[in-house]
Amino acid sequence: MNKALHPDWHELVHFSAPGPQPTLLHDEPELRVLVAGLEAGGQIPVHPGPQGIYHFLEGEGIVQVDEEHYLVTAGMTVIAPAGARRGIEATTRLAFLAVRVGPEPAH
Repeated sequence: MNKALHPDWHELVHFSAPGPQPTLLHDEPELRVLVAGLEAGGQIPVHPGPQGIYHFLEGEGIVQVDEEHYLVTAGMTVIAPAGARRGIEATTRLAFLAVRVGPEPAH
């Protein structure tokens, strides 16, 4: 059973480089919610995926969605449509909440 209340994301996030070590908050085939952190210079390589929502909790970075690049800071939200290629690069220590809606694409 997935836990309903997570009072403090600070206790859940693990900062790492070169890639994230996410903490799953909710995990079902059609809905996955996680908190992740990246150290400065860490990244998630550009990859296709289902619809994704990324809400940035701390720090600064660059998010790529297809050919667009967005400078993000705490408080910003990026929505990547299903099938869009997306990636994240931390320019400072970066923490974010990520929501995947729909199943992962077949490889």
